[in-house]
Parts: sequence; structure tokens; C-alpha cells
Amino acid sequence: MTDTTRRTDTTRHPEAAQHPEAAQRTEADGGFHLPAGSAARGPYTLDVDPERAGWGHSSLRIVELPPGGRHAFPTGDSEWIVLPLAGACTVAVDGQVFDLHGRPGVFEAVTDFAYLPRDADAELASERGGRFALTGARCERRLPARYGPASGVPVELRGSGTCSRQVNNFGAADVFEADRLIAVEVLTPGGNWSSYPPHKHDECRPGEESELEEIYYFEIAPHDGTPGLGYQRVSPSGRGRGTDVLAEVRSGDAVLIPDGWHGPSIAAPGHDMYYLNVMAGPGLDRGWLICDHPDHAWIRRAWGETPVDSRLPMYQASESAHQGRESAPQTKDKEGGR
Repeated sequence: MTDTTRRTDTTRHPEAAQHPEAAQRTEADGGFHLPAGSAARGPYTLDVDPERAGWGHSSLRIVELPPGGRHAFPTGDSEWIVLPLAGACTVAVDGQVFDLHGRPGVFEAVTDFAYLPRDADAELASERGGRFALTGARCERRLPARYGPASGVPVELRGSGTCSRQVNNFGAADVFEADRLIAVEVLTPGGNWSSYPPHKHDECRPGEESELEEIYYFEIAPHDGTPGLGYQRVSPSGRGRGTDVLAEVRSGDAVLIPDGWHGPSIAAPGHDMYYLNVMAGPGLDRGWLICDHPDHAWIRRAWGETPVDSRLPMYQASESAHQGRESAPQTKDKEGGR
């Protein structure tokens, strides 16, 4: 990432001007940690595309709409999922209009979403306003636009004890069809570690590991009015750019992971952590295969000795799930580093 790509429109996004230390922190970790406001551009409070990230596929945009606000954009050479973070909206694309009921916030409920194909013109509109994530990936196939109901999102529990976390698999490779895009949400109770053990997916080893670029976008729950914080670690794997990050993360921050062992993601006590994972890569097989760090993989064997954190799940899928697929959370101890 160049100095030019990190410049921020401080007139449109005054939070960047209020926190000049953000640019220094970004420089310190090689540009992989993007503090809130430091990667704003145009209508987006966060705008990461392949050119800005210096890779080939993954994108993430966060757009905030006022009451009655609209946002139109071309999908270009990428497929996108519109994911409400807070609020509801309508999404118009290819002659269809999807009503997204959304949610009050990421710590409150599973949300519905909309899939947008490449080479289309899309428009979001929100009667009451809200905050919306656009998760994207460059792709080859043009798949049809679709609505994803909240009731169809598998809510999964991973790990145990202080490694317990909740994963909302709305755009997981084995859940929702896309060409390249993989996206999930992770909720970590305050004091817990997630994305643990550290893992990587930075080389193609058929049947063992996928090559995927990844973006983490964070929101941290406040406590009694005090803003929350957490920590994210990425350590070099000996491949790619040698990504090395130890970042204090707050709401609106993002971390870019082109390569390396990533994890843990640490939620400070008293402050639940949310992050949105966006992944894509060059492989023809849209899969998420990971390799655990050999020094820490043993922790999985210990998970059977302690129960899942009683604070989980924070919530389940919509009650409407009972009309279709089962909404009860699944617990996984053996796979997945999220």
C-alpha cells in the first residue's frame, strides 16, 4: 500500500482528522492494520479493494446511510454480498428488489443479506438509515442475484472454555453458492480468544490448504459507555509479504491478511468482540482449508475437557428458521480457526 492510497478525505470523514495517530500506527505495521477512518474513501467509511490492498481478489466496503439515504454502485468485475450491520435496507439489482430486514446491531441478531452478481448496477436505499457491509471478490462466473434469509444462516459454536466463539456462516463455502467469495461473522465474548489456534491459508496444497486473502473488520461492544478494544495478531509464515501485525483494534478498524499465521483475536474482558471475515483467492475450488500453527495446534485436543462458554450463543437464527432448516447452533471442536 502506498502513502497515496492511505490518504483520507477528512472533510467527509472527520474522525480521521481527530485521530492523526492512526496513520502512524498503520505505517508501523506495514499498512496491514487500518484504524477506523484511515481507509475511508468517497461515500465509504472503509474501502478496501484489490488495488488498495495490493492483492488480487478480496474487497470490503462499509457504507453508512442517513434516513432516506441511497447509494448506487456498479458491481464491476466482482460479486458482492450486502450485509446489514445495523439497520434495514432495500437492494435493487437486475430488475429485482430485495427487502433486507437487517438487525439493530451485530451483537443483537443474525441478519438476512443479498447476493449481487458481477457486471450489474446496484442501489441500496434505507428508510431509517443504517450501516451496511459490502463484501466482495473478483470473479469469473456471473451467478444470479439472490436473497439470503436470516433463517438459513447456520449459527455454529467453535472451541471451548476461553477459546469459545460463535460463527454465523452466512457466506461460508459449504453454505451459500458464490464463485470466489467466502464471508462469515465471528462473535467472541469478552475475555476470550478466537481465531485460535493461529492458522494460515496462504498457499495452495490440494486437500490440505487453500490460498486465500483475508480482511478482518471489527466492532467492539462498549461497557457502561466506555468504548471497547481488542487485539489482533498476525505472524510471518515465511511466505508472501511476511505479514507481521500486533494491533490494538477498535470499532471500525480492519486488518489485511495477505499471508501469515493469523490469531489470536483477543476480546478484552467486559467487551464482546465482533469481526467480519472476507476471503477470496485464485483457486478454482472455492474452499476454506487451513493449516494450524504447529506450536499451538495441541489446544484442540484440550477442548474436549472444558465446556463451551455459557454466554454462547449470543443469539440464534431467526425463529422463522423453524419453518425451514434447523436453527440450533452446532458445536465444532476439530475444524476451523475462526
